[in-house]
Amino acid sequence: MIVVNVTMELGEENIAALRDALSEMEAASRAEEGCDDFTYSVELNNPDVIRITERWESMDALAAHFKAPHMAKVQAATQQHPPKSSYAYFYEATEVAPPGR
Repeated sequence: MIVVNVTMELGEENIAALRDALSEMEAASRAEEGCDDFTYSVELNNPDVIRITERWESMDALAAHFKAPHMAKVQAATQQHPPKSSYAYFYEATEVAPPGR
């Protein structure tokens, strides 16, 4: 499994301006083959920051996601409302049961 964690400092106004594009991206990504989860969230204690959490079955699925039309669309929208900072981390992970289960 591939886990992606992204943090973007956009500001509340940019987040509001991007809301529709991000919502479309979230729904389209979740429908992609190999996507186990794709979620945008706004930090409760810092509403200028969004986080993106993704889980993909493989690197091939993630690579296909980067080529999807909805990815290009959200990138274009984000260029019009650029983040102040952005960090992306990619992990190869194995799911494990929590202790006691």
